[in-house]
Parts: sequence; structure tokens; C-alpha cells
Amino acid sequence: MKVIFDCNVLVSAFILRGSTPRLCWDKAKKHDEILASKNTFNELSRVFILSKFDKYLNRETRLEFILHVQKMVKIVSVEHSVKICRDPHDNIYLELALSGKADCIVTGDPDLLVLHPFENIPIITPKEFLDKF
Repeated sequence: MKVIFDCNVLVSAFILRGSTPRLCWDKAKKHDEILASKNTFNELSRVFILSKFDKYLNRETRLEFILHVQKMVKIVSVEHSVKICRDPHDNIYLELALSGKADCIVTGDPDLLVLHPFENIPIITPKEFLDKF
């Protein structure tokens, strides 16, 4: 199965060990193909080095996680342009889903969840991912 995780799910997965997002990440690493694009990976890299996360993990540890993610994901070349999400920054996940022929997008973002399903691609919460897949 081809799975996309949004940035917030990935950040939560690493900060909150034992959390639902972490269980999703661990499950997908073992059983699925995790997709990313240059834009989605850059968003993770940009967000997770912000100083607001210093209180959870030091910068070096966060950089190690970003490198871990880079090794685990398949980078997809985006060939679609989408402009339908009420938060324009989230269109990158929809574009990736189409270009990578994803089976689902895992997110907690209401701006994406409201679009479920998008072009027959389920947009689900981490809990739904664990329950359904």
C-alpha cells in the first residue's frame, strides 16, 4: 500500500513515542511504501528544525529523524497541480497523492480531512489508519 503522512503526523510520531501517529509510522515502515515529494519532505525539514521543538528534542536528534525519514520514503516526482484545499499549503499532499497513486493520506489536519475522499483516495486520521489497515 502507498501511504502519505502529513508533516504534523510525522512530527507527532517522533516526539510522542507510543502515540497513535508513532504506531502508524512504525506499521507503515514495516508493511507499506511511504511516499513523499520534494515539497512535502522540505516542509518536514523546515518545520521540525524550528526552535519551538527544542523543549521536546534537541536539534541534532530532530535532524537525525529527518534523515531517517528521507531513507524510509520513496520520493515521487509531482506531475499534478492542485488548488482546491482551503489551506493552499496543504495542496502539496493532494498533488503527491495523485502523482504517486497513493492509497491514502494520513493526517489530523481538518483542512485535508474535509476533502475525504479526494479523487477516490481516502484522507484519514492516524486512528483510522490503524483501524482500517
